[in-house]
Amino acid sequence: MTGDSASSGAAPGFGTVDYRKDGRVASVRLNRPHVLNAMNLRMHAELARIWDDIEADDDIWLVVLSGAGGKAFSVGQDLTELAGRIENGSARSSFGSAGKPGYPRLTERFSFAKPIIASVSGYALGGGFELALACDIVIASADAQFGLPEAKLGLLPGAGGVFRLPRQAPYRIAMGHLLTGRPMSAARADELGLVNEVVAAADLDACVRRWTEDVLRCAPLSVRAIKEAAAAAITMPLADAFAADYRWERRRAESADSEEGPKAFAAKRTPEWTGR
Repeated sequence: MTGDSASSGAAPGFGTVDYRKDGRVASVRLNRPHVLNAMNLRMHAELARIWDDIEADDDIWLVVLSGAGGKAFSVGQDLTELAGRIENGSARSSFGSAGKPGYPRLTERFSFAKPIIASVSGYALGGGFELALACDIVIASADAQFGLPEAKLGLLPGAGGVFRLPRQAPYRIAMGHLLTGRPMSAARADELGLVNEVVAAADLDACVRRWTEDVLRCAPLSVRAIKEAAAAAITMPLADAFAADYRWERRRAESADSEEGPKAFAAKRTPEWTGR
């Protein structure tokens, strides 16, 4: 397999991920198109640095995650690299990534507060599908194909697919895909509510921009508080959800932005969000 080197479009210090910031938006593009953006240990390590940087940057309010090349969002774990690690005895495969390079991965950053839009074209298989399942909004091109084929490989969807898919799709449908490795089309994913919108491949970038603009019109602390509360409460009894303490809701309630919205509405002007 060919090695990775920094391309002209990659940010300094990253060879497998193209990471850029444009205003309030961070763009994270998996950048190994020659292997359909399969994720090797180097990519996981680089992504961990990127997620850390995004979390620490108060000027970034939104993330767009995509894959380079147009043929794949990501086909998941780099199986060629995994086979080599099996040969030298360094491979470990179970739930989660604790103790492995690139930990914690996005699929385990359960308190990651900033919204993430996945822009999916082509294959989103294995860990690639698991990445999409961990995002907040998923926009897919009509040619996208989703699947968790791990059972066919003697593996399991340990980056959250075995947990998230039964929560996000009807249980029996999810089990059908998990136990057979059968893929699903973008249209089927849309029917199951696993994506927010399906568009022609040529319209994907424009559609993602529209969603990005809509999110950025909202107060950033409100968005984070909503994301935190929805994620935490999904397994709670309703009474417990109302009574729970939410860190980002406390910040929102005490922020200047919580007053800016009503004031702007009353004055019939566009609110000026500060995230504070």
